[in-house]
Amino acid sequence: MFSIAAFFDSFGPLLWAARYTLLVSVLGIGLGLVIGALICAARLSPIPALRRFAAIWVSFLRGVPLLVQLLLFYYLLPVIGIDVPALVAAVVTVGVCASAYISEIWRGAIAALPRGQTESAVAIGMNPTDVWTRVILPQAVSLSLPALVNELILLVKASSLVSVVGIMEITRASQAEAATTYRPLEVYIAAACVYLMINLVLAGVGRYLEHRMAI
Repeated sequence: MFSIAAFFDSFGPLLWAARYTLLVSVLGIGLGLVIGALICAARLSPIPALRRFAAIWVSFLRGVPLLVQLLLFYYLLPVIGIDVPALVAAVVTVGVCASAYISEIWRGAIAALPRGQTESAVAIGMNPTDVWTRVILPQAVSLSLPALVNELILLVKASSLVSVVGIMEITRASQAEAATTYRPLEVYIAAACVYLMINLVLAGVGRYLEHRMAI
């Protein structure tokens, strides 16, 4: 029979573990934004070698599952003499993987902008830096915001995979709690509720930012 007491008791350790879920997700999306911007610039570059490199980067990272990337990164570095903490390996892997999707989000947003705006900006004497910072990027960020928020929500859910390298995030904490209490149904329903609460908050923040940027 379902135990209400076991269900509510599970929230303590799960909410404590949620800090690692949020840490990996937020740092991962931050790193992904930086790398994604560079990859997007490479995809739009007039230099063929940069475009090919960026295309291979995106194809590889979107074609290989995040779990496989995490295991490759975590176990490959010690082989070449580099030992990193599991948390660092998780953040870097999540960020690098996210960069492939973010670069395509931004590339699509930039491509969606009318070419006439850029031509008009150049015609009135704006230099290329001003064209990008004052015309293209503000609009591209606004257009890409819903997709970026969706990517962050996906990363929160995908962060459950980092449990395989020993990080005590929500999924691993729920497994430990279920093994201790012998109440897996209650614990996993509580874990689902914690993930849902986090993602509902992120979705709400995303809607608020969309509204603010649309004004």
